Order: sequence, then structure tokens, then C-alpha cells
Amino acid sequence: MRRRTVIQTVGATLGATALPPALAGPARADGPPQRTGHNGRPKCDGRLTRSDRATLRRYAADTWRSLDALVSPETGLPGGFIDAELTTRGHQTGPTPFGTYLWCATAAWKIGLISRRQARDRVRRTLTALSGIAYHAPSGMFHRWYDPYTGGFKDDTLASRFVSSVDNAWTATGLMVVERAFPELNVQIRALLDRMDFDWFYVPDAPGGNAGGGLMRGGFYDVATGGAPPTVHDPVRGVYYTPGTYGAMGETRQVTYVAMALGQVPDRAYFGQNRSFPPTRVDQETKPSGFWRTYRGVQVWEGAYEYRGMKVMPTWGGSMFEFLMSNLFVPEEVWGPDSWGVNLPLAVQSQIEHGLEEAQYGYWGFSPCNNPAGGYRVYGVDAIGMNRAGYSSDQENTLVDPGFEGHRPPAPPPASYGDGVVTPHAAFLALRYAPREAIDNLRKLERDFDCYGPGGFYDSVAVRSGQISREHLTLDQGMVMAALGNALAGDVLRDLFTMGRSAQLRSCIAEERFAAAPRV
Repeated sequence: MRRRTVIQTVGATLGATALPPALAGPARADGPPQRTGHNGRPKCDGRLTRSDRATLRRYAADTWRSLDALVSPETGLPGGFIDAELTTRGHQTGPTPFGTYLWCATAAWKIGLISRRQARDRVRRTLTALSGIAYHAPSGMFHRWYDPYTGGFKDDTLASRFVSSVDNAWTATGLMVVERAFPELNVQIRALLDRMDFDWFYVPDAPGGNAGGGLMRGGFYDVATGGAPPTVHDPVRGVYYTPGTYGAMGETRQVTYVAMALGQVPDRAYFGQNRSFPPTRVDQETKPSGFWRTYRGVQVWEGAYEYRGMKVMPTWGGSMFEFLMSNLFVPEEVWGPDSWGVNLPLAVQSQIEHGLEEAQYGYWGFSPCNNPAGGYRVYGVDAIGMNRAGYSSDQENTLVDPGFEGHRPPAPPPASYGDGVVTPHAAFLALRYAPREAIDNLRKLERDFDCYGPGGFYDSVAVRSGQISREHLTLDQGMVMAALGNALAGDVLRDLFTMGRSAQLRSCIAEERFAAAPRV
């Protein structure tokens, strides 16, 4: 349900294949026994103290309260947001909330907040609702906006009729989780999942990515748009595609992950998205360093941006959910120790250092969320995003310009930053890589601001003005719940999503080496 843009000191520096100190080694005397997961590596809950686990469990219980309150009693469909008092739901929902609620109910059961029967009954009711609402029959995909109180389209605008690839990927993700968690519901689940054909979005020869890999389209309309917004008509399929494709390695990689897991696109699709634009592209944040590598016939520019002595493979906007949302379901750092295993800890450390040292906000965690001043807005760490326009970390839109060697000189660094906007879901996403820093950051936010209620953390905090968005967004709460499910229940969502489906994707991830590197 995000607004998508086509393409997107704390702690010791982390080595290329090392786990963060907080996750490595034997469990503390006052912590739980260490669990092991894929390839025997420590799972996300390793080295959490009893106090940490009690705090995280409280967060999980309250977060689940908001998510459960989001469901319309009339239909069983979750809404897109709910207010701080958990009394007023939004009259808008779509495929991202659909999938989010399915994995959150599963996580709530696995954490022990509800029984398996309670979780199954909630999942069954939502599946029944999904089976009865309108969808684009040829592709099997849901449209973008529905009314959770009726199950019909939210309105008769073009926006409601849009079919989004990434939003449907999150529905499929939720379905794939509950398929393994509740096999007795598989008749309902397979009826929904089997009809979804992500090949409708795949463009094998798409320009703008790595040649031969292909890219995923943002989506299409199943009715004529009249040129507003601009679309490209496909007369064979009878739909109107948006002209852009997802060219950067952000959260939109989940479309490719799902399509590969379902066997609907070739393995070379994994290598299609840019790992920074090549150094000949001057329309990016800065000139990347890196090297060319060929994987399965696809030539890939392994590019990285330098930030505070680290080399980070960027996303489009430098936001936390771009880097880490897919990682909730796919053990990228385990399967790819020379790629994601290097980059994701560095992305987290970059966010921490930006918030605490560079901008000196005193807090960190920058990702698209509600704007405390109203509306919705993208936030991130500009320096590790490819987008020249930038995702700022503050309300004043303070950006950096490192320059581009041979084309434009660097601009002076900002003299100061303004009212930084921190969203708690970003810190929860970082739990795997910086558990001590993440828990401390969350505790400070709860202590210093009126940003926590009966449904858990509110969506965002402007840390200098103290302004707060007193709402819970379904997707943001869903990322919180997924991170907590993995942390408290042994990476359960990763295991359920990948079970029996991982071979093709795992082998591709294992081949790659990013240009990302820690400080020397």
C-alpha cells in the first residue's frame, strides 16, 4: 500500500561475513538457549536478554491488538489504518493489508499471543472474504483499493482499478506463509494463490536494468486511462501498463522473489535489478565504485556508494523498509554471505550513524511513513539512495550532494539538519543486525515522546518538534509484527515462506558478490 516510486558512532563496524557481536557466540547466562536456523547460523532471537524479550513481547502484544482491531467485523477484511484509540478504521484497504494480516495472525500464534485455533479462524475468515471480492480474472490479481466494510471497490476512480505488482506480491507472501502454517486451509489458499500469475508483470527485455535479466512492471489498469496517468496499451492482454519498471533493489524485489518461488519467471530475473546504476549513468546520487560480474548470462554492475567510510549497495531512496522488508521472509544474509550478508548490516549501521552522529537527532530509523504534520511521506538516508531528488530524514528536506566525478562537484555538507522524522517500524526491521541499538532506540522513543498507546507505537515522531502521527498503518504494524515474530519465535516467517520453495532463489543469491564493504 506504499506510494511507490519506479526503480527506490554506534556499534562496531561489521566484517564482510561476520554476524553482529550481539547475535554471535553463546547465549548470555540470563538469555534463552540459542536457536539455530538455515545452515546452522544463529537465528534472530540469539543473545536477547530476558528483559529484552519481555520488552519485545509487550510490544508484540500491543501491536497485535492494533492489527486485530483493524479487521472489519462486517467482512473480515483488514483496513489500511486505525486511529490511536483503536476505534476508527480507515475506509480503504488493498492487497498489501490483505497479506499483512495473514502473516501477522500467524506470528501472533507462534509468539503465543493467541491459540492456533484462534489464528486459524481469523485466517479462514479473511481468506473467505478474499475469495468473494472482485479481482482481475486473467492475471488473478487484486485491484489496489477496496472498502473493508463492504468488500467492494473503494470508489469508482481509476486509482481503485489499478493492479499493483508489489502490493499483490505482499498478498502472495501472506498466502505462502499461511499455506504452510495451516495446511487444513489449503483448498482456500491454493484457489487464491494458484490463480496469481506474476508473469503479467515481467518484462524480459526491459530497458534500464541489467540486460537479459528483465524487470518487473509497477502494474496496470484494466480499463482505459485516457492518457491520465500515462500508460502503454497492451492489445493482446487488453490492459494499460504503467510505463516504468522497478529497476533498483528495494522492497520491490519481493515481486521477483514471489514469482521465482512460484516458478513463474526464470532464475535470471533475480539479476535484472540495478545494484546502483552503472558509472556511466550520471542521473544518480553519486558515482559508484564497483565491478562487472556475469551471472547466468546476465552482466551485472556491482555498484556501491561510499558513506562514512563504508561502501553500501544503495536502494532507490535509502530507506529502511527498502533494504529490509523482504528480508523478513527471505534469509538473504545467510544465503548470500558475500552480498546481502555484507550490505544489510551496513545499511542498518548507516541509518544509526546518520541519526545519532551526522544529523544528531538522538534517535534513528528513517523509512516511508505518515508525516507527523499530515499526509504520507517518504523518508530515508539520502546518501545511500540512488534517487538524486532524495529521501530526506527531516521535515525541512535536508539533502546531500556528493557530486559525480567528471560531471558535477560535490556540494558543501548541510550545516545542520532539522526536525528529523523517525518511524518505529524501521528500528524493528533492524533488530536482526543491531538488536541492542534497536531495543535501546525504541525504549528511548517510548520514554521521551507520547508515541505509544494501547496498539503499540504510533506511526512516526518528529523528534525535535515532538509532533506525532497518532495512527497505526497496517503495513508498518505488519513489519513490526513480522520482525517480532522472527525474533521471538525462531524466524518462523522466514521458515514458513521458504519451506519447499527456496532452491531456485537460494542458488541465485548464493552466487553473487556485492561491492559493499565495511570501513577499513
